[in-house]
Amino acid sequence: MILFLYFLLFPDKSSEDTSLIFEYEYLDASQTFDRGIPLDPVVFDLPIELFLGEPDDFIDANTHSFYLTFDHRFNKNIKLRSGFAASISNDDYAAFLPNDFDLESGQVSRIFRETDFSRDNLAWQTDLISEFKTGSVEHQLVAGFELAHDSAVTDNAPEFEDPEADVSLPINLFNPQYGTPIPDSRNTFFNSEDTSNTLGFYLQDQVTLLSNLKLLVGGRYDFANSESKFFEDFQGEISEGSDEFDNEAFSPRVGIVYQPIEPVSLYTSFSRSFVPNNSTTSEGELIEPERGTQYEVGVKGEFSDFSTTLAAYEITKTNVPRTDPEDDNFSIPVGEVKSRGIEFDVAGEPVSGLNIIASLFFNDAFISVGDEFNPEDDTLINAPGSGASLWTSYEIQKGEYKGFGAGAGLFYVGDVEAEIPNDFVIPSYVRADASLFYNRDQWKLGLNFKNLFGKEYFESSQNDILIYPGAPFTVLGSVSVKF
Repeated sequence: MILFLYFLLFPDKSSEDTSLIFEYEYLDASQTFDRGIPLDPVVFDLPIELFLGEPDDFIDANTHSFYLTFDHRFNKNIKLRSGFAASISNDDYAAFLPNDFDLESGQVSRIFRETDFSRDNLAWQTDLISEFKTGSVEHQLVAGFELAHDSAVTDNAPEFEDPEADVSLPINLFNPQYGTPIPDSRNTFFNSEDTSNTLGFYLQDQVTLLSNLKLLVGGRYDFANSESKFFEDFQGEISEGSDEFDNEAFSPRVGIVYQPIEPVSLYTSFSRSFVPNNSTTSEGELIEPERGTQYEVGVKGEFSDFSTTLAAYEITKTNVPRTDPEDDNFSIPVGEVKSRGIEFDVAGEPVSGLNIIASLFFNDAFISVGDEFNPEDDTLINAPGSGASLWTSYEIQKGEYKGFGAGAGLFYVGDVEAEIPNDFVIPSYVRADASLFYNRDQWKLGLNFKNLFGKEYFESSQNDILIYPGAPFTVLGSVSVKF
């Protein structure tokens, strides 16, 4: 609508002041569905390629993504920036999923589940940016709004071979034998529909008080509406629930940047955040929106061919959802979590065409206000306490082979907790990646080699019952063209 009105009112404006960019991306993936391995230290003694499903298990996923960006400069002081994004996705899978196991016998119980999951995300954001002075004070004022819609529909149909059996659809952890037929009896059906709509208005002013002192002050007001419905039929016992609520919140933001000397900037910032939750409890109640508070201090330096950043932060969030340990179809909120850490980044181009990027972080993410399911002071799952990376790449700058390049790097991830309560640790690992690429005119070709040396490691956990191996040696090819 805004584009139509603009071209109707200003049909003769120079294209130098206006840009319109459209992007489209389509993903179509079909592969074997692998839910993972039961969460227990014994997994470290088993082959990392252990598969507890069936050979015919599959997942088909497709996503259409659209991006439309419109920019126009009215004059040297005022410009308009507007963007629309849409993502429409659908995932279908049918698979045998490990559910529980007996370590002594090695017998793993499974359920067979057919799931159809679809999700639509729409977002429209528009900013009006103005640069002006009040006396000797410079301003960059940003006023805008964001409108977002998110809807998700899930249809689950787990089936059991025999609900009265001690082990349903069994497979052995130590000696898996495949060939279990898909059961005919359907014991459970689960359906959920979740929708959220948000409208946010924001205003921000970046003020240059002195040549070496800047102040940023802003705020955002959000209106959110969320609605959730679910229906569950478990062996004839029907339960259903629905919930809807409206919420609104103001989120301020303040920051200061000071340059004691030209290449060094000291900064500090404070901000609040507001994120609606599309998660439902087993009672059918929507989890209240997630609220966050962040404090950060840091120093940035620009030295010759390198830039560095050292930052320390503390983030506090409430109503963070996690999977319900008693029913993975639902979620429960964690009362309050904190994350405190330090990050250090270095990036530079010491020689033309040679780029180096390095980073290091230490992070302590823990439950600060808990309950019977979320013990206080426990570390959050999948939150490494430390990590580091080093990536270098070189692109030939002239001659017959101009545009050809290569890159290589190392990535370190520290130990992570795999479950709450904290009784299981996923060990740290180091992974090596590499790339080959060619850039020329509007063309870009690339080959990415992930986990170059086939490192065997475990990456993350889910639902407090499953652990996921890291991907083996993987090659990804890409082609892009701009016109």
